[in-house]
Amino acid sequence: MSAEIKKIDGITKESTQSMIDRALEAYPEKGRKKRAPHLSPNDQASCSACVKSNRKTVPGVMSARGCAFAGAKGVVWGPIRDMIHVSHGPVGCGWYSWGTRRNLVSGINGVTNFAMQFTSDFQEKDIVYGGDKKLKQLLGEAKELFPLAKGISVLSECPVGLIGDDINAVAKQASADLDLPIIPCNCEGFRGVSQSLGHHISNDTIRDFVIETREFAEPETPYDIALIGEYNIGGDAWSTKPLLEEIGLNVKAVWTGDGEIEKIAATHKVKLNIIHCYRSMNYMCKVMEEKYGIPWMELNFFGPTKIAASLRKLGEYFGPEILEKAEKVIAKYEPIMQSVIDEYRPRLEGKKVMLYVGGLRPRHTINAYEDLGMQCVGSGYEFAHGDDYDRTAAEMPDATVVYDDVSEYEFEQFVHELKPDLVGSGIKEKYLFQKMGIPFRQMHSWDYSGPYHGYKGFPIFARDIDMAVNSPTWDLVKSPF
Repeated sequence: MSAEIKKIDGITKESTQSMIDRALEAYPEKGRKKRAPHLSPNDQASCSACVKSNRKTVPGVMSARGCAFAGAKGVVWGPIRDMIHVSHGPVGCGWYSWGTRRNLVSGINGVTNFAMQFTSDFQEKDIVYGGDKKLKQLLGEAKELFPLAKGISVLSECPVGLIGDDINAVAKQASADLDLPIIPCNCEGFRGVSQSLGHHISNDTIRDFVIETREFAEPETPYDIALIGEYNIGGDAWSTKPLLEEIGLNVKAVWTGDGEIEKIAATHKVKLNIIHCYRSMNYMCKVMEEKYGIPWMELNFFGPTKIAASLRKLGEYFGPEILEKAEKVIAKYEPIMQSVIDEYRPRLEGKKVMLYVGGLRPRHTINAYEDLGMQCVGSGYEFAHGDDYDRTAAEMPDATVVYDDVSEYEFEQFVHELKPDLVGSGIKEKYLFQKMGIPFRQMHSWDYSGPYHGYKGFPIFARDIDMAVNSPTWDLVKSPF
């Protein structure tokens, strides 16, 4: 936690609670009672969760959440480049998961990467008679069509769990027949309360079927690390990985953006796991710590303040040689970052932003906005757990509003009262707020821009935020304020 409590003029715990109470007045008594624990003023000094989380979404409320299948396919398994990822079920979910994340991959499509759509395309007869035979046929065809694929994941959609297909047995038999790792992932969308369970299930399948089945070809060094929870959205990993290597570390594996299954399988040999997206990968870091004694630390590569702090933390962990290199790298990029701040901060100073995203962004990006002179007046997650909000309390200014699984109505009411200059959220919220005349950035996938991580990403982030907030097009839209 920072030594000094961050405050924003005009925002107090009383004013924020009053705003929350006014929003809750629209609900019937039962609804108010259910939603009240999920909305609260932030208490920066406590560094503890001020809201309840990881609960079922109220039926009928338009939620921005993903399901367990989305967490498994779209987040953890899908970005691994050298595997085939089969969406087992109707075509709709598979197609949707393929097209909504910008996990960039290197290599040649169909040869060394397989960023394509593979689905068993369930029909009515498959629901009635089962899809096991169809899955077995699909796996054989995939192996024949793409012989260079290093493995296949089978990710089950809702109907597979409802009819009771045994994908584990099919995968086990096909793996032996085809001499290929085939990993079943029972991640039906209806399981759990959000996509968070899909992350957990996927971590468990990597633990059970993948980790410790390979070793790195290169000799070990004291500086071998893995970058965990980095999904290469907009090329983020291609910014973060070279930065870590520049300070003298060996990034042996990336989980899972532009990842390779055989390097992921050998991660039990690294000396440190660096986790970026805590929500999706903390389970695996804890498993490797308990089983292999590999320590882990959560770092933040958004904005120069947090980048420098993260590099110094790594230097302090690995010792004087790495710390010296880290200081040189920080000194190298500091004037470049300062020139970016000098260009954009005068245009963004004092502007307010509200965030509502998944994963790490509602807390990790706060300081990047603050580097540009902006103030974060509201933040929350779609599928966070209590430990995410523990980590958020120290980053958010005191008394600002924190919301978990916020409804569209609540979010709109908070925006009406706080009047932010920018909203950073997802595609479902984007057009609502743009029609209200409020600048918006799609912060799940960087609004088709990026990278935003590392020193390479910050100038792009600053440009995009300035472009959104200060676009002259907003003069042509009548705001409701």
